[in-house]
Amino acid sequence: MEHPINRAAALWIAVLHVGALAALFFISWSHIILAVAVYTVAGSLGIGVGYHRLLTHRGFKTYPWVEYTLTVCASLALQGAALSWVAAHRIHHRYSDEPKLDPHTPKDGRWWSHMDWILHPDPETFDKAYREKWVRDLLRRDFFRYQNRFWWLPMVTLGIICLFVGGIPTVLWGVAVSVVATWHSTWLVNSATHMWGSRRFETRDESRNNWWVALLTFGEGWHNNHHWSPVRARHGFKWYEIDVNWYVIKFLQSVGLAWEVKS
Repeated sequence: MEHPINRAAALWIAVLHVGALAALFFISWSHIILAVAVYTVAGSLGIGVGYHRLLTHRGFKTYPWVEYTLTVCASLALQGAALSWVAAHRIHHRYSDEPKLDPHTPKDGRWWSHMDWILHPDPETFDKAYREKWVRDLLRRDFFRYQNRFWWLPMVTLGIICLFVGGIPTVLWGVAVSVVATWHSTWLVNSATHMWGSRRFETRDESRNNWWVALLTFGEGWHNNHHWSPVRARHGFKWYEIDVNWYVIKFLQSVGLAWEVKS
């Protein structure tokens, strides 16, 4: 796919990858625990439960303050605002694995599906007007319009806290390592789970269930299950299909913070 490079995206991706490598010179248990904690909050509560199963597919209902909290958690993954993330994912489901229509299908290239679609974005996919028609429900709410402008603020705040608490090494682990790990785990759902794994259901796309991607993404790797029934809040259909994000939603339901859960 030949499109101009997104210089801003390429710069930040490069900087954070370099930062993640530099963090290896400052390994400690406290740093590892910090990175895993941020990775879990951003990847599970934020991306998996918040951006994906709640905002994109409306797999359950909750109070606005819970929705906003999950959205802030997702901001720590540095994967953009809810409006853009949700729009891209809804487009993906509408045109799943259709070349040049699905934003990140491996049929346009394995590397393209993993991250090149961000480095060399299709102008139509990233066109503001085109994306906004996919997220009209979110655009009606003030919070998501403001979050679209300031989605980066939670991570900047975390970075400043890390700097004061433990200096540059803590910033490298709390920000760079956690973000790079969350990036690649999420991107593997776009690439690996449309190439490798098993197919329980004959969906119209190439989605597959991949156990190791599921472990890295708290359950998002049961992708063939998900594409067979996208609105279901539960992706791991069998007892052995570990789905941490589903367990989180069930916990929210048990304490009265989630209802109308589509399972």
